[in-house]
Amino acid sequence: MSDFDIRAITLGEKITAEDVRDDLEFLDDWEERYRYIIDLGKQLPELPESLRTEDRFVRGCQSQVWLVTDYDDGEGRLYLAVDSDAIIVRGLAAIVLTALNRRSPEQIAAVDMDAFFQDIDLFGHLSPTRGNGLRAMVARIKQEAAALAA
Repeated sequence: MSDFDIRAITLGEKITAEDVRDDLEFLDDWEERYRYIIDLGKQLPELPESLRTEDRFVRGCQSQVWLVTDYDDGEGRLYLAVDSDAIIVRGLAAIVLTALNRRSPEQIAAVDMDAFFQDIDLFGHLSPTRGNGLRAMVARIKQEAAALAA
């Protein structure tokens, strides 16, 4: 899979969904929260062009989004990488990774991402098209996890 190291992405391990929830709750307004989300996105490595393939393209997103997965049979974990041409979408992808990266397919299936997004009041501050794209990203990850669990 080239020189790209998907396991180096520690979102979900070093920064968890609970950390994101706490950090967003601490910030006073959505302008600060957007900056935080963008900063999270800056932690995602850019995917090499060789990994930006049609089969990794996430349909339903307003921006261009690619998803790369790597399943470790021995650990039973799914490793995730997401990249986008839009900085805010990279941040949204980083939030998704804090909840789903480095989990088993069964754990991924059990996570209620809509409840998490509601808890952090995310959809109230995104355009409908961004919200639909975020749901498409989560659905694709859950689809990949479900295929592994079958």
